Amino acid sequence: MKTVGDELEPFVVTGVNPGSDQFFDITEKSFEGKWKVIVFYPKDFTFVCPTEIVAYDKLFQDFADRDAVLLTGSTDNEFCKLAWQNAHEDLKKIKHIQFADTARDWERSLVQQLGVFYIPAGAALRATFIVDPDYVIQHVTVNILNVGRS
Repeated sequence: MKTVGDELEPFVVTGVNPGSDQFFDITEKSFEGKWKVIVFYPKDFTFVCPTEIVAYDKLFQDFADRDAVLLTGSTDNEFCKLAWQNAHEDLKKIKHIQFADTARDWERSLVQQLGVFYIPAGAALRATFIVDPDYVIQHVTVNILNVGRS
């Protein structure tokens, strides 16, 4: 698992713009000059994950005021995220970008690179990485699946 002081290597995940059906690639070079708050959760269409996502989204402006971009995602694909946003009243209102790390190229998978893919569940652990504008990890927290974040 990557930790504090490690640098992000090349990766590509699919971004999902809030409130639209537009998809785009996110790489290690996206959001240049900004801090990145990268939040993994296990699965879309679950009960705990939306509470965490919405809680992070409430801090969207605080992050923006500090030149940070908030990204939340899982290993479910972009169409699943879009369907979940459209089906869940609270997720319809989020302002931040979600991402799908679907391992279309496992060598460039972010969940694999960061070491938070939990094989027994076939899903990401609950993990938060704060990455500085120079692509160096400055903070890491990781929880097992049945322990939510507060």
